[in-house]
Amino acid sequence: MSRLKLGIPKGSLQDSTVELFGKAGWRISVNSRSYYPGIDDPEIECMMVRAQEMARYVASGALDAGLTGKDWILETGADVEEVVELVYSKTSLGRVRWVLAVAEDSAAQSVRDLEGKVIATEAVRMTEQYLAKHGVKARVEFSWGATEVKVPGLADAIVEVTETGSSLRANHLRIVDTLLESATWFIANRVAWQDPWKKEKIGNMSMLLEGAIKAYSRVGLMMNVRRPDLDKVLAALPALRNPTVAQLSDAGWLAINTIVEEKTVRRLIPMLKIAGAEGIVEYPLNKVVY
Repeated sequence: MSRLKLGIPKGSLQDSTVELFGKAGWRISVNSRSYYPGIDDPEIECMMVRAQEMARYVASGALDAGLTGKDWILETGADVEEVVELVYSKTSLGRVRWVLAVAEDSAAQSVRDLEGKVIATEAVRMTEQYLAKHGVKARVEFSWGATEVKVPGLADAIVEVTETGSSLRANHLRIVDTLLESATWFIANRVAWQDPWKKEKIGNMSMLLEGAIKAYSRVGLMMNVRRPDLDKVLAALPALRNPTVAQLSDAGWLAINTIVEEKTVRRLIPMLKIAGAEGIVEYPLNKVVY
């Protein structure tokens, strides 16, 4: 049997990735004492790998495919096939930012004010390229963690990843500039991508993962409507595509089925009721595939 060697990011992305795979249709069981989680698909063999190292192992062929941030693809310079962008992170469906930050009371207002200074970061290559682009010479030191606490005692500035900026503010740091916005990518080994079976397997997985992400912020709505009220109800519906309209057993009634953004529902349902909709049912979604 053909098997796909799949890298699951260990660390901050682990829980959200396992949850995403569950929504997409794959149950992954993680054991804290093993780097080889179980998965309910005999065609897939999973391995836990730090996101920072994922692209390197996929590029070398140790893994056929994996999930990691665009930031770590660039940082390692790995030559991989970028299959699909999956916009999710540790705590949200948004992108993360790599930012240059200094102490709140620092005199530095731009990267040019850091000439000759010390910058601590886990993303050394990215930071050096950023400094070179701006013509600034500074010493970039690799940080093994807890980067936020190194200013001002151990470094003049840091380059760190953030989702909301709350951790930076809590450590009395001020953002000077954004180096990069990053999201998770499903990546594949170049040779594996040329294998027809593996390419199809990876393609199907990426389609369902992308569909699961689309479903996170959307819900389905079903309702009944009298035929004379149909136009008013349809006018109130912001649909992904044209809603499905079906005839009920009573010739005077129609059923409508559609998908909407969940955040709009509390405003939308009262409007639909006023327009004449009845029997309105909201239901959760696992995947939305166009």
